[in-house]
Parts: sequence; C-alpha cells; structure tokens
Amino acid sequence: MEEIRKALQQQLQQTVDRLRALGGAVAEDDPGAREDEGQGEAAGDAGRISEDREMGFAMRGLLVERANRLAEALERLRSGDYGLCQVCGEPIAPKRLQAIPEVTTCVACQDAAERRARVAAPELVSR
Repeated sequence: MEEIRKALQQQLQQTVDRLRALGGAVAEDDPGAREDEGQGEAAGDAGRISEDREMGFAMRGLLVERANRLAEALERLRSGDYGLCQVCGEPIAPKRLQAIPEVTTCVACQDAAERRARVAAPELVSR
C-alpha cells in the first residue's frame, strides 16, 4: 500500500507542477502588443493567440480534473476503498490500476457505462 500511496502522490505532484508551469504561459502574448504590425498579420496573430489561449484553458481544465481524481484516489486509499469498483464493489484489476491509478471502475462497469453513453448520445442529438 505504501508503494501505491507514493505513486499516487508522485503523479499528483507531477500534475500540479504541470498546472503551475501553465500558469502564465497562456497570457504571455497580448494581442494589443502587435499593433505596429500589418493588419493581416495582426489578425492572424490574434487568431493564433486566441487558439493558444483556448488550448491552454482546455489543458489546464484536464489537469485540474486529473489532480482532483488523484487526490480522491489518495483519500480512497486512506479509507480502505482504493482498488474497489465504485459501481459493483468488485476489485479493479491491478494492471488497470497501474495504468490509470485514479480509476474508480472495473473494466466491465466502465464498458457498460460507455455503451449506455453511446446509446444515449443519439437520443440527445435527435431532441
């Protein structure tokens, strides 16, 4: 269990470090700083900057979600629930936990959830 705790903490720290590294990277380029360039170039630069900003926000959101899932996994480890599927209560395969240590469902329950989502998606679109 100590090895699992250390691995989860290490991955959480790496995720937090990546979040910190993204901190100011998105806002470095200011569209107003390019006023002296040609109009066409400025418009292209503004589009690129906007796209870079959106990608940064998306990446930051994914990293925050992962950090939260890793913190929750550490809490499950402390409470003794780590490695148990939150849907069926059965143990999650060790190789699955190795690959995705913050996972909360076994393969069978995850597969069933994904199938339900695929069936529900067309129904949402047709409404």
